[in-house]
Amino acid sequence: MSDFLKQMAASSAERAAAARTFGSADFDRPVVALELGGFDVIAEIKQRSPAEGELHLADRDLATQAGLYAGGGAAAISVLTEPSRFDGSLEHLTEVVEAIPGTPVMRKDFLVEPVQILEARAAGASGVLLIVAMLDDAKLRAMLDCAYEHELFVLLEAFDERDLERAAEIQTDADRQHMQSCQLLVGVNTRNLRTLEVDPGRLQRLANFLPDATRVAESGLHTADDAARVAGYGYTMALVGTALMRSDDPAALIADMKRAGAMGLAA
Repeated sequence: MSDFLKQMAASSAERAAAARTFGSADFDRPVVALELGGFDVIAEIKQRSPAEGELHLADRDLATQAGLYAGGGAAAISVLTEPSRFDGSLEHLTEVVEAIPGTPVMRKDFLVEPVQILEARAAGASGVLLIVAMLDDAKLRAMLDCAYEHELFVLLEAFDERDLERAAEIQTDADRQHMQSCQLLVGVNTRNLRTLEVDPGRLQRLANFLPDATRVAESGLHTADDAARVAGYGYTMALVGTALMRSDDPAALIADMKRAGAMGLAA
């Protein structure tokens, strides 16, 4: 695990230890099913990035940004909830959920304990991101099972071939069923979380190692041409954050990326 991930894991563990106890009454918000078709985009809301700095737009609040994403056809919206390096919070997630009740919202964070999945569910999330490199096999299994129990989709994030091998080694029939129903997505992050630099070539290098699942290209995608390029590698979805946060017209950029990606898949 890189130094940055170790820092994030330690601070995340502290937050998890302070989490309250949850009961069934806490999970009254509906789960919104993830519906995919063609080439899709998970559009991300984040206030800050360690690599990119401040991203918040003064003339748009979270609800407005989320509405633009939904209007552009985003299949889901990712909300950063990590507070120390990304200025995120669970309150941001709930604000987005309430602004776009028909679109699934994913909690993106450095989750290390199942209770954080319960936090996400209680806040209104319909999905969570899990980083393979941060979790040992037993904890990864427990967190996948917790997400399934609460009907949340999972984006399983990998950085290298070993991550993908580990995910395959613990794979169960339930995992395969969730992959087939597009509720377990497998992503490759192009950002090196030691240096915070982007390596776009990682997407192509790892494409042949990905399982038969919805494949998500993460980080470093800025244009419709980028979407077409990764679609050519076999990815059917992209997670896009910085480019959308800085775009004057994020709805149009999402629509353009979806079109270009679909054309790339058909080529």
